[in-house]
Amino acid sequence: MNAKANAETLILLHTNDIHSHFEEAARIAGYVRELRGSVPPDRLLLVDCGDFLDRVRVETEGTQGMANRSLLEAMGYDAVAMGNNEGLSYTRQQLDVLFDGVPFPIVCANLLDSATGRRPSWMKPAVVVEKAGMKIGLLGLTAPFNDFYELLGWRAEDPFKTAEEWVPKLRREADAVVLLSHLGLKQDERFAASLDGIDVILGAHTHHLLETPVKVAGTVLCAAGKFGRHVGVVELARNPDGSLSVEGRCLPTGGMAPDAAVSSLLDKRREEANAALDVAIATLDEPLEAAPDRESPLGTLLASGIRKAAGAEIGLTNAGQLLAGLPAGRVTKRDLHAICPSPINPCLIRLKGKQLRRALEESLLPEFIGLEFQGFGFRGRELGTLCVDGAEVTIDETRPPYERIAELSVGGVPVDDEREYDVGTLDMFTFGVGYLDLKEGTVVRYLLPEFIRDVLADSLNDKEAIADCRRPRRRTAKRNG
Repeated sequence: MNAKANAETLILLHTNDIHSHFEEAARIAGYVRELRGSVPPDRLLLVDCGDFLDRVRVETEGTQGMANRSLLEAMGYDAVAMGNNEGLSYTRQQLDVLFDGVPFPIVCANLLDSATGRRPSWMKPAVVVEKAGMKIGLLGLTAPFNDFYELLGWRAEDPFKTAEEWVPKLRREADAVVLLSHLGLKQDERFAASLDGIDVILGAHTHHLLETPVKVAGTVLCAAGKFGRHVGVVELARNPDGSLSVEGRCLPTGGMAPDAAVSSLLDKRREEANAALDVAIATLDEPLEAAPDRESPLGTLLASGIRKAAGAEIGLTNAGQLLAGLPAGRVTKRDLHAICPSPINPCLIRLKGKQLRRALEESLLPEFIGLEFQGFGFRGRELGTLCVDGAEVTIDETRPPYERIAELSVGGVPVDDEREYDVGTLDMFTFGVGYLDLKEGTVVRYLLPEFIRDVLADSLNDKEAIADCRRPRRRTAKRNG
């Protein structure tokens, strides 16, 4: 199904949450190239609403995001919004390099440099683009994860207050105001219902797919799902009375032919990335096994590293963060990325003994161990059991669920259910995913910009930690008779 622009129509193509799904992006590139063959340049506008990159992919990791920038340039985007994956996966300095001289504006109105109160030169709060005889105001807003952004030198302002400032300005300059929103569907609905002046909201962040637009209080909401599986098409036209006509749809990309030039470009970037990551970070005398459903040396080593990095009494990680173990011999950055691809940060929380106990009880149950999900930084396949360091657990498998931990101690002292313990763990648990009792802890601090694979890299060079990681933290209770 092809879009065609008549003399009074602008075709607005929108993508979101591609998350480095390069194969799907190449198909979108093929569609865009085909469309450009039939639509004049001044009738076509291509925008992205953020999270176009994801460090789970080796092309992104090994090129520091340059593979993704190359893709956006090759496809000829007119504007790109800032997603949390862009803002939180890299430091300010790394983003300055990634976006230096970028040929399209990075649009975001509610992120400021915390030291200067200004935006970097490559970021614009909003832009006005003239197409099809109309002036289109594009405003970018991103989810304000301030606990994280502040550690990276940003200040994330309230998106609603920011929009209240910018929408009237754009309304005076533009014939149509389009919000590139990386805020999520609920926030988009709130904006549409309570803020006048926005004609179209192109959504992202919550990966919602609106196959046909939804109208809320006169504002049209659109969104193209996730991972490049759809591309959004919006047709904007001015009616004779001066009002704006908006029609839209999302097209599945599965049957689209990939753009050959973009596919070739990405192949080259993959080769560059693999070469860049072929750097030794450790040499192992023995293999380190990992398993999702039980205590394993590599899982314990990661828990130990997180505990030390956070300065905690206890270290906890879910085994599903590790997709495989490591063989003996040379370990490279590429190897570590392959087994631990999630862009997840360590953190320090304070957790009551009873909450720790319940989380460990849940980690013995198949419905938690085998839980499959994506998001919150997790790029594994299943949650996996909890790997622990700094605590000793005795398990009685004859007991019913939630009563199987016969003994739980920290530093040789039985755990007090009401005492708070310092626990080094993963930021994703503080968002309320996986082992939910871990969200009940009080966050002391997040550790940025380190990812857990950086912690693991340090641990692979800690001979004492490697010698200790095979020592069981879990034991099975002896049965009488």
